[in-house]
Amino acid sequence: MRRHIGDNSPMATNEHRKALLQIHFCVLLWGITAILGKLITLPALPLVWWRMLLVVAMLALLPRVWRGLSTLSPKVALGYAGIGALVALHWLTFYGSVKLANASVAATCIALAPVFTSVIEPWIARRPFQMKELALGIVVLPGVALVVGGVPDGMRLGVAVGALSALLVAVFGSFNKRMVGHADPLTVTGLELGAGVLTLTLLAPAMPVLLPALASDLWVLPNLHDGLLLLALSGLCTLLPFALALVALRHLSAYTVQLVTNLEPVYAIVLAMLFLREQHELTPQFYLGVAIILGGVFLHPLLNRRRPAATA
Repeated sequence: MRRHIGDNSPMATNEHRKALLQIHFCVLLWGITAILGKLITLPALPLVWWRMLLVVAMLALLPRVWRGLSTLSPKVALGYAGIGALVALHWLTFYGSVKLANASVAATCIALAPVFTSVIEPWIARRPFQMKELALGIVVLPGVALVVGGVPDGMRLGVAVGALSALLVAVFGSFNKRMVGHADPLTVTGLELGAGVLTLTLLAPAMPVLLPALASDLWVLPNLHDGLLLLALSGLCTLLPFALALVALRHLSAYTVQLVTNLEPVYAIVLAMLFLREQHELTPQFYLGVAIILGGVFLHPLLNRRRPAATA
């Protein structure tokens, strides 16, 4: 049962509070992915390949996923597979940014995704372009400049790769929005990540030409340390938050979810400071840039907030 505006019953209040805690927990788990990416010693390419493969293997155990696959038309299945290829490239560049720079830099770059989305989504999702969203992109430009200037020279390639990762988020997120509702979410996840595994497998031989900074041997068997962290990354930081988010979304408005989701880079940066001591690698200029970018990110849902709907 969704919570209706004006419904202040104890049950509705408790459901809303529980859902809010669940979505915060999900975002915290997503923030941990950057930390795990730094702790896993595998290069970005095999790291992402194993992560996607393990999630697909877990989903393959669910009859619901197979039932959903059997109902998809070839056209819809191909569309989701194409999105899965973009997801694989996003994760590859995200963890590439973690490896080339650090978790804080990668998380900060991902915060640029709403800016890219404001330009790309109107074209892909076929909605009107809004000048106020373009203004948002202009607002965060000084923050981007400060971030670039606030990292050591050796990390600047990581910033560029991280920005590419954010661009890919905007592209596949817009396509996902265009196709929303065509299939069961778990089925879509399994199909997209399965296509992602295939994409990386086919691209691996060409990586020295396409993305030389991220080229590495794909067929690497993780050691015990990396294997345990990959299981945590796949199960605890991918499938668990996905399942919890599906439940929480029944009781929260889209605005609330977007606002909480924007905390992901904040959680990631704080965790990187606590566990990886990354603040010693970066300058105050970097964190000032982060503050400007995050300010723009939190302004984004405020700009797009509509009048209260019948449900929240």
